[in-house]
Amino acid sequence: MEFHSILHFLENKSILLTGASGFLAKVFIEKVMRVQPNVKKLHLLLRAADSTSALHRFNTEVMGNELFKVVREKYGAKLNSFIQEKVMVVSGDVTCDCLGLESSTSKKLFEEVNVVINCAATTNFDERYDIALEINTIGAANVLSFVTKCSQLSVFLHVSTAYVFGEKDGLILETPLKLGDTLNETLGLKIETEKIIIDNKLKQLHNDGASEKEITSTMKDLGCKRARKYGWPNTYSFTKAIGEMLLGHFKNNIPLVIIRPAVITSTFKEPFPGWTEGVRHIDSFVVGYGKGKLSCFPGDPQAIMDLIPADMVVNAMIASMAAHGGEAAQTIYHVGSSMSNPVVYQRLQDCGLRFFTEQPWIGNDGKPVVVRRGTQLPTKVAVRRYMELHYLIPLKILSLVNAASCGYFQGTYLDLSRKVAFLMRLVQLFSPYVFFKGVFDDTNTEKLRRAIKERCGSDEDEIFYFDPKTINWDDYFPNTHIAGVVKYAFRR
Repeated sequence: MEFHSILHFLENKSILLTGASGFLAKVFIEKVMRVQPNVKKLHLLLRAADSTSALHRFNTEVMGNELFKVVREKYGAKLNSFIQEKVMVVSGDVTCDCLGLESSTSKKLFEEVNVVINCAATTNFDERYDIALEINTIGAANVLSFVTKCSQLSVFLHVSTAYVFGEKDGLILETPLKLGDTLNETLGLKIETEKIIIDNKLKQLHNDGASEKEITSTMKDLGCKRARKYGWPNTYSFTKAIGEMLLGHFKNNIPLVIIRPAVITSTFKEPFPGWTEGVRHIDSFVVGYGKGKLSCFPGDPQAIMDLIPADMVVNAMIASMAAHGGEAAQTIYHVGSSMSNPVVYQRLQDCGLRFFTEQPWIGNDGKPVVVRRGTQLPTKVAVRRYMELHYLIPLKILSLVNAASCGYFQGTYLDLSRKVAFLMRLVQLFSPYVFFKGVFDDTNTEKLRRAIKERCGSDEDEIFYFDPKTINWDDYFPNTHIAGVVKYAFRR
């Protein structure tokens, strides 16, 4: 770690960022704009039909976002000229060779870019397998191929996930995944084989005249099936894991940093507390509970929920770039809280009860939604029994009654069906996380934190904070995170 100033590292750097309209990427763009106006250029890769469409997406989805209000206040009337000088929006796609860029654009980037950050990903746990593999796995390999041609490269940073080791328990180290490794020692994991399986399945579905809905459902099921065959709980963690394998195997002398965040939550304090976007991961529980749709909590109440605010993840990304620029090595960082400042599931539930009791959501009927302490379902067996007793059996009975009464109870039946579907989806998607028994070792990340204090001084330590020990969960989770979810993600 031969570095003395993170701000100096960013100065006059030309940075290529993929997935520039994504949640984490927006926080990164905002941070760099705000703290280092002397960055040379931010090249932002956006999927779009052409450069005009890409620029429109940037103006509406990125700069038009409330996240950038502090930047807009800082630059005022000079913002447009700053963007024209410092930002280059390019139309491209990580699933394509050379990132789908025009030859003149790629040539320019090959000659100028110093830092490449791959934030492009689909984070849906049950994404279509063909889409997830294209973006999370092949996309990562395509970015690496592009990186190898950048003559001025200082560092390549790839954003992965701490859950690439699936449902492994105990202490999970910051170690690389090797090509072909599986979590259950099943042999035969090859990217070429997975691509053939996908192509054959799609060809079969098209030959059978399947609808788009049927294709989507089948490809989602295929992803889950392939993931579980090799020991991963879902398509997301599986395809991200293979992506890491490809990067580690083919990196050669490229300076590679892999950031593995845990569950990313709303901003801790910058550019302001509580900013988030959409319903993300555990926020499905927040929304369901706050709106009165969720009266039980599947999961071990003593399970550690590894949460980390988005601004801390971005600060760790920037610090790691500065620390490893020019190093022909691979370094992995777990960015989470389970090792340094663990919080258990029960504690988060208590925070939710307190928040929605004091500040209840107003329903469509104009009345406050009353929340109560949820029923604990501490084991997967308890979840199955609860679902059967409270939902599946009543649904079957109601279906029979509804049929016998010529649809008189159709409305009640549909309401219960929707509630069952909502809860079943939560259980299916989040079981690997609410029953999780692992702790993410953050030795490398702690060393990086110490290095910043020792080498960059207190000012930069405050600017690029990412120490989870500073989080007071009883304050942050209800008053910052849940409040942010209600403000930015709740919908009528």
